[in-house]
Amino acid sequence: MKISTKGRYGLTIMIELAKRHGEGPTSLKTIAAAHELSEHYLEQLVAPLRNAGLVKSIRGAYGGYILAKEPSEISSGDIIRVLEGPISPVEGIEDEEPAKRELWIRIRDAVKEVLDNTTIEDLAHHTNDGESDAYMFYI
Repeated sequence: MKISTKGRYGLTIMIELAKRHGEGPTSLKTIAAAHELSEHYLEQLVAPLRNAGLVKSIRGAYGGYILAKEPSEISSGDIIRVLEGPISPVEGIEDEEPAKRELWIRIRDAVKEVLDNTTIEDLAHHTNDGESDAYMFYI
């Protein structure tokens, strides 16, 4: 499964709103400028998030968007499903031979577990404390 810019930028919007939760509305212009993204593209992404009940729009001179729920109640999986559709590593799992079907189901379930157990509150409060699971290779 490959997450497109729709899912990635949708997460960016939601994380920024989670960071500012309780401070009032945040404009897409602010988010776009902070991440060097297209405000127009973010406008296209926020509509399905609003329709899904994840964000609310506030009109007016000091308007923008706020989360419709607490950040701890919104999972990354909620956002990815709204913007990307069902989570599946391959299409047509049911048509695969049993051994491969089992592999695809296990991969799908593992991805779902991570997405559904990671809230935007977790992501908003994540800090890079210098610890990394990545390896550094020198040639």
